[in-house]
This record gives sequence, structure tokens and C-alpha cells, in this order.
Amino acid sequence: MQRSLISNGNPMEKIVGFSRAVRVGPYVSVGGTAPVGPDGKTVGIGDAAAQARRCLEIIQAALEQAGASLDDVVRTRVLLTHIEDWKAVIDVRAEFFAKVRPVDTIMQVQRFVNPEWRVEFEVDAIISDGTPAQEIGPG
Repeated sequence: MQRSLISNGNPMEKIVGFSRAVRVGPYVSVGGTAPVGPDGKTVGIGDAAAQARRCLEIIQAALEQAGASLDDVVRTRVLLTHIEDWKAVIDVRAEFFAKVRPVDTIMQVQRFVNPEWRVEFEVDAIISDGTPAQEIGPG
């Protein structure tokens, strides 16, 4: 299967050796995504919800570059430096994923490379064949 490396132009990608996302066949993984604006500066300092929104906007763009969409996301991981931010961040996550309902993990980490960041997201997606989701179990 072909391996596609998705870049968002971060100069650290080539220095460190990482990609914003990687697609292999129908599988797309988007790595830890921080709340950074186009100018390279932190968005929403002190505002976990604003930071979450920026992270998910970056992820949405990376998925689209990879030929996927938010509807293809099967897993999200939310990393927080302040666990008390979970509700504000999850409310933003719901704006992006309420319909598709991917599995989720929320965890607190001690810190990120940039101490201004309160949240990072990771997602995994599998590009769908268009068959509607089926809900199984009590509902």
C-alpha cells in the first residue's frame, strides 16, 4: 500500500522527522496536534476551549489533505495539562464529532513542549466506503 506523508509546513517536520498525518491505504493517523496559529504562535492562551477548537481545525485540514474527513475518524485522544479543562474541551470535541461518535480517551499529562498549550489532540481515521454507521447494543 502507498504511504502518504501529510505536511502542514511546520519547519520542525523535516528537522525532527515527523508528519502532521500519515495515510496508508484507507488508514490515516494524525499526530499530537497543538493549538498553533498560522503565525506559529499559541492560539487562546489560557483558554482550553479555544485551544481545542484550533487543534481540531488543524486536524480537519490534515484529514482533508489525506483524502479523509472528520466523518472518517474512529478514535480521538485528548491530552490535557489541567484535567479540570475536560468539560470545556469535550464540548468543543462534540461540535466536530457528535454525529460520527468516535471512541475517545482523555488523559492528563504533566506538560507539553510549550507551556502555553493546555491541550493537544490525536486522531485516527479509516476512510469509509460510504456505508452508514450501524449502532449496536442498548441505545
